[in-house]
Amino acid sequence: MAIIRGIKDTLNAQVARFEQVPLSQPVMLNSIPKGGTHLIRNIVRMFVPVEQHHDRDFVQIPNMHQHLDAFDPNAPKLSSAHLLFSDQSAANIRYARHILLIRDPYDWVLARARFFVSDAFEQENIKHLKTGLFSADQIINMMIFGIHQKSPSLIDIYTHNAVAWLGTAVTVIRYEDIIAALRDLETSQAEAFFADLLGAAGIAMPADWRERVRIGSDPRLSRTARENLKLPDGLTFPKSLSDTQKALVDFQAPGLRRALGYT
Repeated sequence: MAIIRGIKDTLNAQVARFEQVPLSQPVMLNSIPKGGTHLIRNIVRMFVPVEQHHDRDFVQIPNMHQHLDAFDPNAPKLSSAHLLFSDQSAANIRYARHILLIRDPYDWVLARARFFVSDAFEQENIKHLKTGLFSADQIINMMIFGIHQKSPSLIDIYTHNAVAWLGTAVTVIRYEDIIAALRDLETSQAEAFFADLLGAAGIAMPADWRERVRIGSDPRLSRTARENLKLPDGLTFPKSLSDTQKALVDFQAPGLRRALGYT
């Protein structure tokens, strides 16, 4: 069982500063783990009344039966999920607006590697990854191919948590597009992007949207933002995958990046 640690979430106090319009329909923000879920979640939270935040946990297949109230059309909530595609999950979320966040597998491998060895993540059977026994390249390869009987491979995670949802009633948002819009928040392109994102959630864009987005995207308020992760001494990861490791991703998951629209 993995344990996720991190800084205390204090964003609700910021949300309460703004006038909010209640959701009229459940909204689920879904992604693969380490796909940027906290970022999109914190941004959208800034536009939803606190009492409509379904924040007990991230919805996943093992705990979904405990979170069915998140999808009650008579009491709409904003929920976050790492929910893989199945008959049960598709049936349970049928009344919700479904936003699926995807991330370039090349970038995701590095984000997952950093998180697995950080102080924010603890899983008993792989805690030895933090001891200095393994190089950054070895850990990256483990993120691509998985760790036998301990952690799933890239293709397993992407297949069930992302690709299988494509073509259903889902709005797909790319992590990279969020980052690009945040970098140029004053532009009309950023305004159009966030209008589309909020529109997918059934939220009308208010005049103060930029202030809300700046607060929601502040890494100082995010439990798992890269800036808040402490890595073991002496272990550093590259900014991008080597050509060899990109080839390994393509070998392990042929056609994946094309299916997601990255090539």
